[in-house]
Amino acid sequence: QVHLVESGGGLVQAGGSLRLSCAASGRAFSSYAMGWFRQAPGKEREFVAAINWSGGNRYYADSVKGRFTISRDNAKNTVYLQMNSLKPEDTAVYYCAADATRWGTTRSEEYDYWGQGTQVTVSS
Repeated sequence: QVHLVESGGGLVQAGGSLRLSCAASGRAFSSYAMGWFRQAPGKEREFVAAINWSGGNRYYADSVKGRFTISRDNAKNTVYLQMNSLKPEDTAVYYCAADATRWGTTRSEEYDYWGQGTQVTVSS
């Protein structure tokens, strides 16, 4: 089992940047593929980005491609989401998730563990 804790959310103006972190504890972090999802009020949770076990492969939702970068540091048991050129429509609670069996899936139900989320608010 792995325990995930997100941090780094906050309020930022449109065009600004934030870096989210997700710290993992428990079983070997490097054995999990990781993903970031987000959920805006009144909307379903949606996929943002995914990274494989080594960090050598990454996949992004079209809505964030070119603006967001997912990365991981297995020595620090942490996955990151660098968010640049933020837009008001990026406002949501952001969650990190761990998948023990596959990487790159966009389906939230296929992830095994979730963090509690961190709020990102982008003002216009």
